[in-house]
Formats: sequence, structure tokens, C-alpha cells
Amino acid sequence: MGESKPLQTRSAALKKAICWISETVQEHPERQREQVLREAQLRFDLSPAECEFLDANFADMAAGKVV
Repeated sequence: MGESKPLQTRSAALKKAICWISETVQEHPERQREQVLREAQLRFDLSPAECEFLDANFADMAAGKVV
């Protein structure tokens, strides 16, 4: 199996991903939210659990809904 990263490293990657998502959505409102989420997941090498967190917590954003 692959190496797992320490929890603190993973937490930092998730925080960076959330900040990047926020900045990207503000700077490029024309981009599809689903695409932004997928790019963040790859760019920040997020774990499956972190990807699920983003999907669950940004589902409305991905659907284009403003909360």
C-alpha cells in the first residue's frame, strides 16, 4: 500500500484546497464548480475522505446554488 501522510499534513492540504477553491471561484465565476472541486482534489493530493468532505460540504456550490 501507499504511504500515508501525517494528519497535520493532510489537514494543511485540505485548508489550502479550501482557500484555493474560494479564490478560484471569486476570480473565475464562469468556471464550473464541479470542475474547480475536482481540480483542487488533484492539485492538493487529497485523500478519499477529504474529497468526500469537499463533495458533501460544497454540493450546493457545485450545483451552482448560492447559500
